[in-house]
Amino acid sequence: MIRTALPVAALLFAAAAHAQEDAPPPEREGSRTKVIVRDAGAMAPGYTLYAPLNDGGTYLIDADGNAVHAWTSDTPPGNSVYLLPNGNLLRAERPDCESPMHGGGEGGRLVELDWDGELVWTYELCDDERKLHHDVEPLPNGNVLVIVWTALSREEAIALGRPAEAVGDEGLWPDAVLELKPVRPAGAEVVWEWHAADHLVQDRDPEAPNHGVVADHPRRINVNIGTAAASRPETAEERRERLELEERLRALGYAGGDDDAADDDGPRPRGDWMHTNSIDYDAELDLIALSLRNFDEVWVIDHSTTTAEARGSTGGKQGVGGDLVWRYGNPANYHAGEASDRVCFGQHDAQWTRAGGAPALTIFNNGAGRPGAEDYSSVDWIRVPTDEDGVVTALVDGRFTQDAPLRSWTATPRTDVYSSHISGADPLPHGGALVCDGDSGRLLEVDAAGAVLWDFTNPIEGTLGRHGRAGRGPDGPPGGLFGPGARPPGERPGDGPPEGRRAGGPRSPNALFRATRIAPDHPGLEGRELTARPLVGDTQRQRR
Repeated sequence: MIRTALPVAALLFAAAAHAQEDAPPPEREGSRTKVIVRDAGAMAPGYTLYAPLNDGGTYLIDADGNAVHAWTSDTPPGNSVYLLPNGNLLRAERPDCESPMHGGGEGGRLVELDWDGELVWTYELCDDERKLHHDVEPLPNGNVLVIVWTALSREEAIALGRPAEAVGDEGLWPDAVLELKPVRPAGAEVVWEWHAADHLVQDRDPEAPNHGVVADHPRRINVNIGTAAASRPETAEERRERLELEERLRALGYAGGDDDAADDDGPRPRGDWMHTNSIDYDAELDLIALSLRNFDEVWVIDHSTTTAEARGSTGGKQGVGGDLVWRYGNPANYHAGEASDRVCFGQHDAQWTRAGGAPALTIFNNGAGRPGAEDYSSVDWIRVPTDEDGVVTALVDGRFTQDAPLRSWTATPRTDVYSSHISGADPLPHGGALVCDGDSGRLLEVDAAGAVLWDFTNPIEGTLGRHGRAGRGPDGPPGGLFGPGARPPGERPGDGPPEGRRAGGPRSPNALFRATRIAPDHPGLEGRELTARPLVGDTQRQRR
């Protein structure tokens, strides 16, 4: 959804000095600094919503780092949370559910909690064929868009033209987008759907379906992306970095599966082919933006289609059915450029905004694999080319336009913010963004000139990671931290990884998927009592 209108002046991105109020002394909880910069006069007003990856809580905090409200659960997030217009919390969760699909960002269940933390709706999709993961998007009509892994067997994937050596025993899991109409108190009706598997092309096997010249079909998805049939083999240094990252993600609980090492010839084939990590909706354009980490791309698809049109290549306001309306980040994926043309590097959190009144996207460009000697992340503002009717004017000579970012933000020094995974950037009304350095659990608000207005580190070190989480009881989630179901301090559940596994872990055990700024006039806050209290994590609460 569009979260802000970006003023024209913001596009200048001047390096002008920004006068800040005297920052208060650091607030500390245990050994972790919470707020080290606070410019209340310049900050976008409101509260910040986030759910630590290893904690059962979802927290609404003020600029001083105090919680003004919280919801509790005994299940970690899976992974995004949203405050709805009625004041309820929509929370993706990562339960222990029966599914062979495990990987970074796995979920499996949606819950809606009222303001007091009582369960009002739940929906679980976690079986042999499909599994919710990463992100969801509430729609204006009350429905919810979700990202879903869909299972293809090894034989089915090979039959589509993918090399046998690039498909593991778990098969291939192309992503799909489902629109769910909640059926309360438990269940949902799928009222619209789009499947990446309906829009494939490949130039490897003339006998397999969707055979064609990849460069002639830029709106389709090369089924061999990520294989030697479409790109160069993995180097030894890339393999070392990948294995190190995978170990850290498993220790965090963000990534599932085992930790068997890849063989010496390259990466172990994984089912999670695309790793779509965010979904966002623009109601004015009726378009959906998706971020695909494994492809280093951002896609736009047309929501105005029927489900039948979404399976094909005609229909909808954009006229291309379910084929890609626009793609950005890595033209080598559709043979319209070289590896050196890539401009997205493991990006997350593609969000709609406006730049000078025109459609644009913000992304947290993680920087994983970015050329150069320094590791750093950036926030990029990207123009989406549209005409006056909202139709994306994308293709020029068979290639999607890939203008340079309208502007980018990096820290000073730029290596001060680097997260190779997770993370996000929420565009704000003043033209800046709420930046989430997910790996370190750090949030920064930056203005349109790049000045840091707020620097906060999440102090909560939860204990609900994949190797130490409690299961949810039959009564649903416990109540809110400050309302029904609040619990006194108690024992920690089992700590640490199983015997025989290295601890590993991210730079910080208080990692975040991302965070969102909630405006003070958000309808969900109307009439609510907001009392500032110290943050309290799972390590300080007793379980049922």
